[in-house]
Amino acid sequence: MLDRSLYLLIRAVAYAAYVFLLAPIVIVLIASLTEAEYVTFPPIGLSLRWYGEIWNHQEFVRSAGLSIGLATITALSAGLIAILAAYGLVRYRFPGRDLLSALFLSPLTLPAVVLGVALLQFYSRLGWIGNPISLFLGHLLVATPYALRLVMASLTGFDHRLELAALNLGASRIQAFRRVVLPLIAPGVVSGVAFAFIVSFDDLVVSLFLSSPTLVTLPVRIYTYIDQSSSPMITALGAVLILVAAVVLLIVERTVGVDRVFGGAK
Repeated sequence: MLDRSLYLLIRAVAYAAYVFLLAPIVIVLIASLTEAEYVTFPPIGLSLRWYGEIWNHQEFVRSAGLSIGLATITALSAGLIAILAAYGLVRYRFPGRDLLSALFLSPLTLPAVVLGVALLQFYSRLGWIGNPISLFLGHLLVATPYALRLVMASLTGFDHRLELAALNLGASRIQAFRRVVLPLIAPGVVSGVAFAFIVSFDDLVVSLFLSSPTLVTLPVRIYTYIDQSSSPMITALGAVLILVAAVVLLIVERTVGVDRVFGGAK
C-alpha cells in the first residue's frame, strides 16, 4: 500500500512538473491566434493574422535573418571547439586539467547580466562595441559550454580501446580520430551543435549589451517592441522562437536520437 501511494505521489509530481513547464508555452501558442488588437487569453476568435503582420515589419525579418545566421555560425564554431576541447579533457590527464575544464564551463555558473556587463566593459576598451565580431564572440562564449558538456558526455561513454586498436593497426592519430572516434561520438556532437544553436538564437541578455542600432537580434527586437506595444504580434513572435527550438530538437531526435547522446559507443 505504501509503495503504491509513493508511486502515485511521484506520478502526480511528475505531471505537475510537466504542466508547470509546458503551460506557458501552450498559452503563448494559443494566445498568438487571437483576432483581438491586444494580447488576451483565451483568444478572441482564431486567426493567423498576427503571423502575417510579422512580414509587414521588415525590421523583425532582418533581425530574424541576423539571429539565424549568427546562431548557425556560433553553433558550428562551438561544435568544433567542443570536439577539440572535450577530446583533450577526457582523453588525457595533465596538470591543470580540472581547472581548464572549469574555465570552459564557467559561463554556465555566471549570471547572464554579469557576463553581459563584463563583455561590454571588455569590448568597450577594445572599441568593439557594435561590431559583429564582438556579438559573435559573446554568443560563442555563452553557447560553447552546452556543446562541450554533451560532447564530453559522449566521449566519457566511448570505449577508447577502439581508438587504440586502430592505432595498433597502423592508423595515424588523426585517421583514428576521424574514422573511429568521431563517428561514434556523432550523436553528442550533433546534439551539442543543436543546443548551441538554440542558446544563441534565443539569447537576450548578452545580445542586449552587445547590440547596436544596426545590429539587433530577434530577441532584442522583441524585447524593445514589448516596451512600446501590447500587440498580439509579440505572442506570434514568441511562438516562432518556440517553434524554431522545437524543430531543431525534433531534427536531432529523428537523426541521432537524444537518448543516444549519453550512450557514447555502447
